[in-house]
Amino acid sequence: MGLDTDALRLFVRAAEMLNISAAGRGLGMAPAVSSAKLAKLEQSLGSELLHRTTRKVSLSVEGADFLPFAREIIAQEEAAFAALGKQTTTIKGTLRFAAPSSFAQLYIAPILPRFLERHPDLTLDLRLSDVQFDLIEGSYDLALRNAPLVDTSLKGRKLADDQRILCAAPHYLGTHGVPDTPADLTNHRLIAFQNLQPRSLIGPAGENAIFDPASAKGQLVIDDGQSQVRATLAGAGISLNARWSVHDQLKSGRLIRVLPNFEASEDNVLWLIYPKSNVLSPKVRAFMDFLVAEIGAKPAWET
Repeated sequence: MGLDTDALRLFVRAAEMLNISAAGRGLGMAPAVSSAKLAKLEQSLGSELLHRTTRKVSLSVEGADFLPFAREIIAQEEAAFAALGKQTTTIKGTLRFAAPSSFAQLYIAPILPRFLERHPDLTLDLRLSDVQFDLIEGSYDLALRNAPLVDTSLKGRKLADDQRILCAAPHYLGTHGVPDTPADLTNHRLIAFQNLQPRSLIGPAGENAIFDPASAKGQLVIDDGQSQVRATLAGAGISLNARWSVHDQLKSGRLIRVLPNFEASEDNVLWLIYPKSNVLSPKVRAFMDFLVAEIGAKPAWET
């Protein structure tokens, strides 16, 4: 069974906009043509992809299941034309990108205008949260992860290193003292990110230590990176932070690095990841190249 890729593009756009007429207009189709094209696609598949009422359009269960495959077929077609040198110079469609909110606020949001100026026909759909999304179930094209890449169903491209260090506000250290060794952390208030799980630290000679909020004098658990930094600035305790998240505060002296010879021992890297099954479409490649050039080539936090 052959599938009409124009109909697939229409379905993907309608599923994202929940508006068939608007989706069709974006592809240069009249409303009647859009409705007929979608109906013909559904008939060929034997499934209703979109529920329609007089008031709204919604994605059916079958439509939700079919959506990532429709995106994949479109990406395959784009990649095939690109391989033959027939790729259009205009990148169109919607790119769904998931990233940690804290990082996106500091480094991605400020540079987006430059990317959109280069690709005015592309819609960027950003989902920003410090809670990780499932790429495949969520039908994301690309995501930024600041954790080891262990999922074998995903591919990744390194954006930058992600060093984790201990920090505290000067007035907190003035009141509670400066720890000289990792063992001294048990006498302090520790701020944990998302849970009280211990984190391994490594010293300059390879010695191992632990940042263990559960064993500390006091604990505060926060699930948002920027809020953790602000609590640390306010003097709530000592926290383990990505260097990129506290770069400006360390530079200005509003935060001080604690136990400066120790850092998290995990091999933390900022990865741009995408489902292994997906063809790397022109729009994904363009956004990855942009982020690597703008952020990864010379990370601001390493200067």
